[in-house]
Amino acid sequence: MISSLLLAAACGNGSQSSQQSDKLEGRGPITFATGKDDGSGLNPRIVEEWNRTHPQEPVRLIELPASGDEQRQQMIQNAQTESDAFTVLDLDNVWMSEFAAHRWISPLPKEQFDTSTFLRPNLETAEYRGRLFAVPHGSDGAMLYFRKDLLTKAGVAPPKTWSEMQQACEKVLALPEAAGMSCYTGQFEKYEGMVANFAEAVHSAGGEIVGADGKPHVNTPEAKRGLDFLVEGFRSGMIPKEAIAFKEAESRNAFQDGQLVFTRWWPAQWASLSKTDGSSPVAGKFDVAPLPGLSGPGVSSLGGHNLAISAYGKNKATALDFIKFRTSEQQQKFALDVGASAPSLAAVYDDPALQVKYPYLPVLKDSIANAEPRPRVINYGEVTQAIQDEAYSALAGAKSSQQALADMQSRLEQLRKP
Repeated sequence: MISSLLLAAACGNGSQSSQQSDKLEGRGPITFATGKDDGSGLNPRIVEEWNRTHPQEPVRLIELPASGDEQRQQMIQNAQTESDAFTVLDLDNVWMSEFAAHRWISPLPKEQFDTSTFLRPNLETAEYRGRLFAVPHGSDGAMLYFRKDLLTKAGVAPPKTWSEMQQACEKVLALPEAAGMSCYTGQFEKYEGMVANFAEAVHSAGGEIVGADGKPHVNTPEAKRGLDFLVEGFRSGMIPKEAIAFKEAESRNAFQDGQLVFTRWWPAQWASLSKTDGSSPVAGKFDVAPLPGLSGPGVSSLGGHNLAISAYGKNKATALDFIKFRTSEQQQKFALDVGASAPSLAAVYDDPALQVKYPYLPVLKDSIANAEPRPRVINYGEVTQAIQDEAYSALAGAKSSQQALADMQSRLEQLRKP
């Protein structure tokens, strides 16, 4: 259910400007605004394939910064200036309520998509007030990467709880082969990735950030138990102190270089870790399991990206066809092969040949099926900033968990006021 948190702050209920149109009309050149390519060449190759078969309706790729926060800001600026520079937008699914409420994107004809084929958690992020505003082209669920070779030698199974993970680390780190290693990390720098880690800790302890009533619920014993797991991890050394500055790349590199027993990451890490060209010392030595939680398996934050059409874009009929092309099963399999992009179509996960090639797919599918979205609110930028500030202050030791959550609750309540 889409949260009603901050609903009174919405400014998307006004009349459309003269530059806006929900009519999906017009054919010809369009642009595709997305984050900077990670080196896989995926988006350029997808655009090249479209242009080869649609020479009269070419797509021009516009690469935005790698940072999701910067992508969002540029897309908002494009909408606020009513520019037609962007046609198809590649939106992080947590931005959807904000973009739909402000009418920066056009509703899509739901009847033209077989919505039953998409993973339900991801499809729900593409809907706003019962209407389809985007189509998921990729999903994401976090998994626990672990050193299979070291756990086997220590005689321990992949942990299902936080306490089991700590016990496993004690045994593994006692091995001569584990000299100098640390136990666990996630992504804890003050940015959006840390919000996902914080949300996972809270949900995995039975808490929530925003309730079904649309109100913030972070100043609770459950949320404190989740945040305490991370805070105590830093304090005890279970999480190395340098992890306070880790984003995705730093946590991947630390695990890949053999510095960690466990790490929390998205599926894209699998490809880099599995390289047999000498770049990955852990190739063939690791595996994945569900995230652990307080008293059982944990809860991942729901990741993924959706394709939407800018309300100010031109040639929207072409844009709609490009979205159908990019979200097709063929293109999602291609994206999995080339860019390690997690699919949004259930059938791709169930393909036996792909399960052999990508053995993490069953774990990933379960992770996504049980995932919880970050707050789906209409002014997500302000909400995530409040979460980042307060959660990071606790991780860095500037505030106690109790104080950080109390301050977070207060800030979120203030944002909810008209």
